[in-house]
Amino acid sequence: MTTGTTAIGNSAASRDKAHFLHPYTNLKVHETTGPLIVERGKGVYVYDDSGKEYIEGLASLWCVSLGFDNERLVEAAARQMRKLPTYHVFGHKSHDPGIDLAEALIARAPVPMSKVFFANSGSEANDTAIKLIWYYNNALGRPEKKKILSRNKAYHGVTVATASLTGLPNNHRDFDLPIARILHADCPHHYRFAEAGESEEAFATRLAESLEAFILAEGPDTIAAMFAEPIMGAGGVIVPPATYFQKIQPVLKKYDILLVADEVICGFMRTGNYWGTQTFGMQPDILTCAKALSSGYLPISAVMVSEAVYQACVVESEKIGTFGHGYTYSAHPVSAAVALETLAIYDEQDVLGHVRSVAPVFQRRLHALSDHPLVGETRGTGLIGALELVADKATKLPFEPVGMAGARVNGLCQENGLISRAMGDSLALCPPLIITEAEVGAMFDRLEKALDAAVPVLKG
Repeated sequence: MTTGTTAIGNSAASRDKAHFLHPYTNLKVHETTGPLIVERGKGVYVYDDSGKEYIEGLASLWCVSLGFDNERLVEAAARQMRKLPTYHVFGHKSHDPGIDLAEALIARAPVPMSKVFFANSGSEANDTAIKLIWYYNNALGRPEKKKILSRNKAYHGVTVATASLTGLPNNHRDFDLPIARILHADCPHHYRFAEAGESEEAFATRLAESLEAFILAEGPDTIAAMFAEPIMGAGGVIVPPATYFQKIQPVLKKYDILLVADEVICGFMRTGNYWGTQTFGMQPDILTCAKALSSGYLPISAVMVSEAVYQACVVESEKIGTFGHGYTYSAHPVSAAVALETLAIYDEQDVLGHVRSVAPVFQRRLHALSDHPLVGETRGTGLIGALELVADKATKLPFEPVGMAGARVNGLCQENGLISRAMGDSLALCPPLIITEAEVGAMFDRLEKALDAAVPVLKG
């Protein structure tokens, strides 16, 4: 068996290649290499079918806050399966887990919110938010105010509408996206897009001025909302420059443009506060969340809306006779029960306090890598971070072809027992929130081994 891959003769790998279409995978390469078969997990670790241990440095795609073996979550699912394994919430139906979870989220909201709508993924939550925004403006008699702003390098999902919001080329290419009425503003990445000598604050001022000019050029009466992640996750863990949200939000308010906070990755203490919204001083009208809502144990997401947005929905549903939106599995009782238990664990075990105690160690080890010969920038907040690989540190020149270096180092991480994620030539880390200081050290030790091993390969 080769390191980091499963042997071609393995039955699970063979069956996978025969019938399984994988997301975010080079399908042609997969036909030859096959998958890494992950069989079990414990704490911050997962184990493949040969028994090899990996630190799951991305928490299974930014999700698994409480680790891979939390018995309370397993038991919460089992209890609810025995009591009411499934039910819908259409047509004036409801159930206790959904009701209780809505109450719990409203109580924890970073700004006053009125109602919660449940979906099954971050993509569905953001897709729902788009529909609600259009519904809202129709209720207000503003049929032309429908364009929605996103940002270059943003990630908001992969449905037709949310993939259009996503500002990454590979989510658009040959899918005939983006759709109409979706616009992309500047990416707030200081390292890549600031002018020479421009401070973070000056860069933020320029971005706010650019945003206002963009709105005026399109027509303020045509722009309905802006979506923003507190930290842009899948675009490379891009932390906004200082004062960024303080400067763009008055522009949005000036032109009556709603702000949607996409908290799918940042929500639930990832940034060192309960919400990324709090970390960066955002005041959203709509907030979406998922992933750590259930520690990734079952699919569930939520859309929280302000009273103004809710009342517009009431007006339209009364006019039409129904609120014609929903999913079969909205507020699925088992998923809702697991999410409730997740929130209870966060509170009872002071997970936020733990994050705040461990995050400085994480950030120190991350930023120490800025001295490595392959690293151009390190960036992060709380227990999320990334490093960007460059061919020349002085000029910030990327490796060619773009993405090659990131893929190579990511593969070496896996060989050294660390699962990370390469996004182009940025390598992201987002471990389970329960990670200990010792495990943070082990994670970065494995990352450093991978970086060191990549030097002769990439610098030749």
